[in-house]
Amino acid sequence: MKNGIAFALLALIGQHALFCQDPHKAITSRQSGKSHYLIRTIVFYNLENLFDTRNDSLTLDDDRTPEGRDHWTGPRLNQKLLHLSQTLAEIGTDMKANPPDIIGVCEVENEGLLRTLIQQPALRPFPYEVIHFDSPDPRGIDVGLLFREDRFFPEESKSVRLLLYDEAGVRKYTRDQLIVLGYLDTDFIGILVNHWPSRGGGPIRSREHRKAAALLQRHLIDSLLYRYPEIKIISMGDFNDDPKDASLGILKGKSWEKEQSLNRELYNPLTKAYRRGLGTLAYRDRWNLFDQILFSGAWREKATEGYRFWKAGIFQADYLKTPSGRYQGYPFRTYAGGLYQGGYSDHFPVFAYVIRPAGARTN
Repeated sequence: MKNGIAFALLALIGQHALFCQDPHKAITSRQSGKSHYLIRTIVFYNLENLFDTRNDSLTLDDDRTPEGRDHWTGPRLNQKLLHLSQTLAEIGTDMKANPPDIIGVCEVENEGLLRTLIQQPALRPFPYEVIHFDSPDPRGIDVGLLFREDRFFPEESKSVRLLLYDEAGVRKYTRDQLIVLGYLDTDFIGILVNHWPSRGGGPIRSREHRKAAALLQRHLIDSLLYRYPEIKIISMGDFNDDPKDASLGILKGKSWEKEQSLNRELYNPLTKAYRRGLGTLAYRDRWNLFDQILFSGAWREKATEGYRFWKAGIFQADYLKTPSGRYQGYPFRTYAGGLYQGGYSDHFPVFAYVIRPAGARTN
C-alpha cells in the first residue's frame, strides 16, 4: 500500500463503437490463441447539465428548476437519469466487459445526483461508489468519478483548484481538477478527471484559460511521476479543445531525458479518430473531439506488469443520435434551441480498454 501520498500543487502553472487501435498488435477480443485476457473498461462522459430540481441560492442553476426557463421537473430528471445509466451500462458489451469499471463524468451538480445515478436499475446490481467534490464553478457543475468497488480500490482523492483571472485581474471561477490514486485490482494507478474552461467568447479569446488548465494538469501529472515513477496515469475529460490544439500538446508533454520517456509523455489514442473526421460533439456542421482519455507510457509497454492499454473509441449507439431533421446524427440532446427533446447528452461518451493475462493475480 502506498502511504503518505503528497501532492506538490501549483495553482497557475457499423457497431456502436468506433475504435482507435494501439500500434502494438493487439488481442482481437477476450482471447487470442490459447491466451485469455481480463478486460477493464474506462469511460468518460459529459452528462450535459445534470442538475437536480432544487434552486440552489449559491449557484446559477435557476434555469434548471420547475419554475425556471427550462421547466426542469422531476419526471424529466428521472428520464435523464434512466437514459444515462442505460448508456453507461451498455458500454463494453461488445467485449463482454460491461458495465465499466471506472467512469469519469462532468457537468453534474452534486454528489447526490451521482448516487441516484448509480441506483438506477441498469447500474444498481453492480457495486458502484462515488468520488465527488464541489467546485467554485458559477453554475455549480463539477467533475466526478464512479467506480466499481470490486475492481478499483481508492487510496486518496483530492480536488485541485484552477485559478484564472481576466485581463482586469478579476478572478474567473471554473471547475476543479480531480485526482484519485488507488489500485485497479493490483495495479497502482492515478486517475485525473477534467472539465477545462469553455470556448465562451470564441476559441481564440478563451484559449489562454485552457492553456492554464493544461499547465496545471501537466504539473499534477509530473508531481505524481516524480513521487511514483512507475505509476500508471490516466488523464481524462472534456478538454474543450481537440487533440491538435496547443493545450493538448502541453498536456501530452515531452520527455526531458531519454530514460524518463516511458511514462512522462502521454498517449492519446483518440487522435486517429479525430484525424478521420470523427468527434464527440457537433457545432455548426463541424465535429469536435473534446472528450478524450490519455494514458501514460507505462500502460503501453508489452513487458509491463499488470494491465496495459489495448484500444479506445467513441461510443455512439444509434439511440444516442438525433433521429431526424437538420441535426440528424448529432448527439441527441436533452434540450436543443431552448426546447425539451428528452435526449441523452450533447456529447458522445468515450471509452478505453486495458487488458492483462487472465492468469495474473488481481486481488
